Amino acid sequence: MMRRREFITLLGGAAAWPLAVRAQQPAVPLVGFLGGETPELQSRDVQALRQGLSEQGYFEGRNFAFEFRWAEGQTDRLPGLAVDLVRRQVTVLVANGTPPALAAKAATSTIPILFNTGGDPVELGFVSSLNRPGGNLTGVTALNVAIGPKRLELLHEIAPTAHVIALLVKNGDALAREVQTAARTLGLELHVLNASSEHDLDQAFATLSQLQAGGLVIATDSYFLSRPAQLGARVLRQRVPAIFVSREFAAAGGLMSYGGNLSEEFRLLGVYAGRILKGEKPGDLPVQQATRFELIINLTTAKALGVTVPVSLLTRADELIE
Repeated sequence: MMRRREFITLLGGAAAWPLAVRAQQPAVPLVGFLGGETPELQSRDVQALRQGLSEQGYFEGRNFAFEFRWAEGQTDRLPGLAVDLVRRQVTVLVANGTPPALAAKAATSTIPILFNTGGDPVELGFVSSLNRPGGNLTGVTALNVAIGPKRLELLHEIAPTAHVIALLVKNGDALAREVQTAARTLGLELHVLNASSEHDLDQAFATLSQLQAGGLVIATDSYFLSRPAQLGARVLRQRVPAIFVSREFAAAGGLMSYGGNLSEEFRLLGVYAGRILKGEKPGDLPVQQATRFELIINLTTAKALGVTVPVSLLTRADELIE
């Protein structure tokens, strides 16, 4: 007959057994996210990323977890944040934008990195080719440098009498060359203004007034991407027709925005993240190119600026803000 003490010991061991087994189970994979902006600005992007992951059978809190790091517009923080994610041993690292992707690439050569960039991933050194990336990076490109001239053309179409145009950049040599070529073709005088701080931005807008520029194209540098509402309010206050990549810019008073469909781009990143969690290698996943671009026009701003939006643009617009 089993003694009472032995019986209690056996019960205790049986109760503890599931806990021991659970302790030995591998932790859920971590999906790292390195953003140059703020959680508020990228809430829709993260939601689209979740959607892509769910299409691959991954659900946050069930079979994977997010690990977020935000630079809040301070690019000098990115290298440290990237290293921190590597120390956390994330399974895959999503880097939103070129500066975050560069920081992630410098931090690890083994952890899979998924980038979302407006530049050419080959020229940036992220991949050896779009079809066969090789290495530990792949992702989505909107080729914003390539569509920079298109933004100028759209601005010229909505403000055809403006002959002096400014281009606001942070680090935009390639973009400046592309847009300058387009400006010459359209017979426009283009001035390149540089800004990487609030002081620079004040000077750039002061120069914009001195030039009496009839339009402004804003580059898709991370510094500007982190403050679309501020830029939208500023161009409205200065009463200058302007175009940027972000819908938030148009919603805040900017005249127009034109750029890739970010929700679709992040959904694609989510799908790739899921495939990598299943064991695929980033070097075998071709870089995807954004094929959907959105044109958004703020009609209230157009009216305030005395700008008549051509019917051709009204019919092509994906959204009209009134």
